[in-house]
Amino acid sequence: MIPEDRLIQITQRFQYLEAAMSAGSDDIARLAKEYSDLRPVVDQINAYQQIVTDMAEAEQMLDDPDMAELAREELPRLKAALPGAEAALQLALLPKDAADARPAMLEIRPGTGGDEATLFAGDLFRMYQRYAEAQGWTVEIVEEQITELGGLKEMVAHIKGENVFARLKYESGVHRVQRVPTTESGGRIHTSAATVAVLPEAQEVDIEINPGDIRIDTMRASGSGGQHVNTTDSAVRITHLPTGLMVTSSEKSQHRNREIAMQVLRARLYDLERNRVDSERSADRAMQVGSGDRSERIRTYNFPQGRMTDHRINLTLYKLDQIMQGDLNDVIDALTADAQARQMAEMGT
Repeated sequence: MIPEDRLIQITQRFQYLEAAMSAGSDDIARLAKEYSDLRPVVDQINAYQQIVTDMAEAEQMLDDPDMAELAREELPRLKAALPGAEAALQLALLPKDAADARPAMLEIRPGTGGDEATLFAGDLFRMYQRYAEAQGWTVEIVEEQITELGGLKEMVAHIKGENVFARLKYESGVHRVQRVPTTESGGRIHTSAATVAVLPEAQEVDIEINPGDIRIDTMRASGSGGQHVNTTDSAVRITHLPTGLMVTSSEKSQHRNREIAMQVLRARLYDLERNRVDSERSADRAMQVGSGDRSERIRTYNFPQGRMTDHRINLTLYKLDQIMQGDLNDVIDALTADAQARQMAEMGT
């Protein structure tokens, strides 16, 4: 049962925000953000309370001979609708990850498997790129190192749009592929891997970087040859001395490279801080879906069988072709639902 006093507090806060904005508060931006965040919660509260009110009224109507028949028709419908409304309200009341609405930095690197791992890393990036396009997001490549075979040694991309981090945050981890490589003449199935990291974009207000804590080096960009070679000394590498984190950007503009590298560095430092806080809050990080552990094998893509298996929630889908084309909603929805169920269980709802 959802505590009534909690619903009253939320509704009263929403009404206060509405009145404050109408009165022309000086802090309109902050109030508007909180109002926008609360609105879907209040909508669910209203829907839930309306069903409860309608049920009470229908039960009273049973004592009225003129209205009893209508009440007997209405009550089963209302009783059937109540559990769904209560479940939707419980979800709406779950604490939100403050980073969910943010853009994200996507980092993909090959793991074990040599050339095949770099090719798989490229396949993963194209999968996310297609998913982003289907969501109406924009993808900006920040750093890209392409091999002679067209695989990826490294890919860092900035993805902008609505709720990017909320949808992609459970993708962090080791992705394993089982298939016959194009470089394999004997037709044998190989197992390779690539690591994916999804970091919420960080603003300067989130992470303050002391200029004395970084070293900036300028160098000539390297590539795989031919058109990939940048012949100017414009590449920038920033090293964060306290943590040892190193970020490189190799665009043509040195000024732009500094800007990009600082953006990536802020995202990585913000991610470190979020993980630290989460670790302190949770005694058992290993039980959480999407813990962000880059060493955790989260998913297998088996091409001969046309299946994808997410090991965290024991989900297997036999639609690998569609998934590699960016059809990720079934996977992401299942991971999100599992995380929400765990969250509700932890809260005792």
